[in-house]
Amino acid sequence: MKFITKQIHAFLDYPVAIALIALPFLLGLGATNPIALQLSVVTGVAALILTILTDHHLGIIKVVPYKIHLLVDFLVGLTFVLAPFIFSFEGIDSLFYWVNGAAVLFVVSMHKPEVTTAATPN
Repeated sequence: MKFITKQIHAFLDYPVAIALIALPFLLGLGATNPIALQLSVVTGVAALILTILTDHHLGIIKVVPYKIHLLVDFLVGLTFVLAPFIFSFEGIDSLFYWVNGAAVLFVVSMHKPEVTTAATPN
């Protein structure tokens, strides 16, 4: 049962982007590798820009199709799950990425497709 609509997803985007920027500092990420801090901050800034540019009701400029946004989210989730292995993160560094990666992949996988109504001929 897929339940995350385009509208729900849009409401999640801004706080998630801000959390990806702020939480690494609050949690002290980077103890095992400085990339643990940097990757999240860079991803958070990119996520904020992507959200501003996405064609959904909270997008400001609306030039990026929502399907592309979902694809980018999927790639971020996959990257976050793999990052601890690639960069040898340990402890809180790895946990942060595994939890966030799993959450992003869950949100993308639970996306409820939009129902479009076909135009009826006159």
